[in-house]
Amino acid sequence: MAKQKRHSKAEIATKLAQANDLASQGKVQSEIARTLGVSIMTLHRWRKAPPAAQPAHEAGQHDWTHSGGDRIAELQFENSRLRQLVTDLLLEKIKLEEAAQRTKTFGVSARRRASR
Repeated sequence: MAKQKRHSKAEIATKLAQANDLASQGKVQSEIARTLGVSIMTLHRWRKAPPAAQPAHEAGQHDWTHSGGDRIAELQFENSRLRQLVTDLLLEKIKLEEAAQRTKTFGVSARRRASR
């Protein structure tokens, strides 16, 4: 069985560029994968993955989006808020179920007393 090999992000980017060149030359997927030394599924997975984020100074562009840390903090805050909402709804559901059970229990005993 072949040994698994991990490719660095730079290698993946290079191989994807080569794959695009080969595809523009009219090569089929199996030939491209064989030339690059990877499986067809690996090639598809690499193409499907979002492009690797380049630092703004390397890309020659300004980064107007949130930094990674800000985005993580934002998602953690939203996650905690959603957890709190779920907890509140579960507690309300339990209270309603208990109230329904009490009504059902008291309703039966009240009917028994009324029929006597």
